[in-house]
Amino acid sequence: MLHQKMTFSKDAVLTVVQPSEGESVAIPGFGAAFKLTSQTTGGLVAIVEHPFAVGLITAAHRHTYEDEHSLVLAGEIGFRSDDDEVVLGPGGYITKPRGQMHAMWNAGSEPGRIVEVITPGGFENYFRELGELLASGTGSTLHETPEFIDLATKYGLTYGSPQWMADIVARYGLTPPTH
Repeated sequence: MLHQKMTFSKDAVLTVVQPSEGESVAIPGFGAAFKLTSQTTGGLVAIVEHPFAVGLITAAHRHTYEDEHSLVLAGEIGFRSDDDEVVLGPGGYITKPRGQMHAMWNAGSEPGRIVEVITPGGFENYFRELGELLASGTGSTLHETPEFIDLATKYGLTYGSPQWMADIVARYGLTPPTH
């Protein structure tokens, strides 16, 4: 059996977050509750909970710097990453590797919720900044604003319109994303 030496960050600190605790950011239909942040984990990981309103689909996007690992806590959540698609119920896991165009949606008739493990950490700050941008009143044309484009660029995020998006929206009766 091979043994590898594991390197851990010396900047991680003991952090306890109770179930109802953690800073939250309001993002319509898809909020973010920060459970563990890159600040407390020495940059190794961030863990964020996302609620999924009925009819919600995230905008299709691609990460440059991080992988996302999701655990479904409630509801039926659909995931599409490049050519692979799956719907998972509570207890289902999926990894969405960096570089793949992906989207997530509520595939059921009840609110859903996932835990997102982001490696390495740091991307959780995108949600904070997006919440601030939305609160500033940029409205429904957010994706066209220089501020939004700068934010996406800052975090190595690319939004797209893959051919499969319209099919998923139609099949599940979803509201197309506004950003």
